[in-house]
Amino acid sequence: MRPEQPGARCMEDWTEAITYSIVIPAYNEGERLRATLEKVLAYVRRQGWDAEVIVVNDGSRDNTAEIVREFAEKDSFLQLVENPGNRGKGYSVRNGMLKARGEVVVFSDADLSSPIEEMPKLLDALAGGADIAIGSRWLRAELQTQRQSLHRQLFGRVFNLLLRIILGLKFKDTQCGFKAFTRRAAQTILPLQHIERWGFDPEILFLARKFGFRVEEVPVLWGHSGGTRIHPLVDGARMFQEMLRVRWYDLTGKYDGVSSAAVQPVKTLPGPRPRA
Repeated sequence: MRPEQPGARCMEDWTEAITYSIVIPAYNEGERLRATLEKVLAYVRRQGWDAEVIVVNDGSRDNTAEIVREFAEKDSFLQLVENPGNRGKGYSVRNGMLKARGEVVVFSDADLSSPIEEMPKLLDALAGGADIAIGSRWLRAELQTQRQSLHRQLFGRVFNLLLRIILGLKFKDTQCGFKAFTRRAAQTILPLQHIERWGFDPEILFLARKFGFRVEEVPVLWGHSGGTRIHPLVDGARMFQEMLRVRWYDLTGKYDGVSSAAVQPVKTLPGPRPRA
């Protein structure tokens, strides 16, 4: 076991289950991470939740890790997970979620395009019987406080059409970075995830359908944040290739193994949380 880093406890030492885990993947997020952590940590404290917040540092070259350690000195429920170099958002989400102790595990983009105050909507969907709740920008487009540019919207529509054709995913929005999982769903699906970069969302939703988990799409407030690192042409071509990889993995039986976590008993989910 590696020595404990200042201000952040080693994840291996955490064994006691808690109710909520919030996972935030971060790569070179030094400019906006302070504001994000202030909002998330303050919200968790106001709710009085039995919770943890996990920031997964994806090999950042800026001061992302230092900021997390600084906040962790004041908030013991904040944890830092370090990836072995830059591996991608999909790897970061998987790494954080598999280390999470919560009976409900939520991942949120570091820019908080969907405000953390929208989290009770996802929790209500889980309490109502869903295994996975995914935030959606397009179920109620009027909830978008700031839309993407027209060319990004067009890219999203084309991508969504291809998902329907290639993977049979009929959701309005698979790419919103705000999703919640029961522990059983997360521990079953994430060990089988192979896509490590931007195309990981369709893979985990494909796996959810394959293993019979109920997925509910939930309309959430959302506002486009500048500084996105997705290039529509380059990353679009890569994500198309990753769709084909998911289909190939399924045809060749790569997803047929079931994690032992799938049959482990879990606590009953808490009831719907009051909205902030």
